[in-house]
Amino acid sequence: MSTEIKVPTLPESIADALVVTWHKKPGDAVERDDVLVDIETDKVVLEVPASTSGVMGKITEDEGATVVAHQVIGMIEEGTAAAAAPAAAAAPAETASSDNDSDDAGQTSPSVRKLLAEHGLEASAVKGSGKNGRISKEDVEAHVAKGGASAPTPASTSSSATAAIGMPVGERSERRVPMTRLRARIAERLLDASQNTAMLTTFNEINMQAFIDLRSQYKDDFLKTHDVKLGFMSIFVKAATEALKRFPDVNASIDGDDIVYHGFSDIGVAVSSERGLVVPVLRNTEFMSLATIEKTVAEYATKARDGKLSIEEMTGGTFTVSNGGVFGSLLSTPILNPPQSAILGMHATQDRPIAENGQVVIRPMMYIALSYDHRIVDGKGAVTFLKTIKELVENPARIVFDV
Repeated sequence: MSTEIKVPTLPESIADALVVTWHKKPGDAVERDDVLVDIETDKVVLEVPASTSGVMGKITEDEGATVVAHQVIGMIEEGTAAAAAPAAAAAPAETASSDNDSDDAGQTSPSVRKLLAEHGLEASAVKGSGKNGRISKEDVEAHVAKGGASAPTPASTSSSATAAIGMPVGERSERRVPMTRLRARIAERLLDASQNTAMLTTFNEINMQAFIDLRSQYKDDFLKTHDVKLGFMSIFVKAATEALKRFPDVNASIDGDDIVYHGFSDIGVAVSSERGLVVPVLRNTEFMSLATIEKTVAEYATKARDGKLSIEEMTGGTFTVSNGGVFGSLLSTPILNPPQSAILGMHATQDRPIAENGQVVIRPMMYIALSYDHRIVDGKGAVTFLKTIKELVENPARIVFDV
């Protein structure tokens, strides 16, 4: 008896998906609820679990195939792995090894192929630790950490390049890898934002000394009490929440010929993941404490890294905060996340000389940027909004006492 493996119901507005990774091969034993395959959509990666126990049968849609909801992509057969694949067990070990070596590229997932491309590596140069020699991301990272390099360019290629330009050259390899669905969707939305909004950016800078001193004073107690570290993100989310109350235009969005004013603050937090930038949403931040914000952001970061964010966690949002400072960015112009009308960009904190009470002093300063849709937010409102965030962060007691 056979059981079909089907693509699950896809999120609304998503027509198809991509088969990313098969975790089982034909002949492998399967237990009920084992994850069989990962299906990537424009927004999330869906795990397809086994509905019954048995043996992995035929795979009808290989990795990289485009599939639609409820499409049959494989089969589970009744029986045991030993009974299902006796021929494979009897095959000479050297033959299996040869087959694996010759098909390394086909047995790697898109994320592994991308990582190989980033480091200029051939799949054959990396020793896989997975089943049947399958290469994982950890194998690639370990190979790079040991000083591994890509496969050498054939001598004939180097010789011809030298002859062509009259001087020795290094390796000039190129590699083409498919764009992930998420990356393609990000590109589409960024292009849409730049073409269909009247986007402008205004800047300011914040003296972070007061908050850094406050955090240094209470960071140990905060960690002990709430089991999470106190970072910059929570204070900026709270400052943005208060500023959104005072400037409703920044918390609004355009829907056709109407302006929708939101009486709540759902703030998206840009999180970097291996698959690209994702923006999970903190709901009703007006009711969240600093500790709750930090815990939720940490949870989202873990889910983003593991590809576990749900559609619901990334849907909606009335405003976005992006922290490029964690990567060392000193200044940038963040791009809007439509239909939102504004996005706040945080940057790296650096010691810089500033004038304070007629004296030149060194203070930890951060540039901040607000990109906004000029169709709905006027320049005065944007500048004043950003100045409000500056005042609140520079004097954190104002947030505590709501003044």
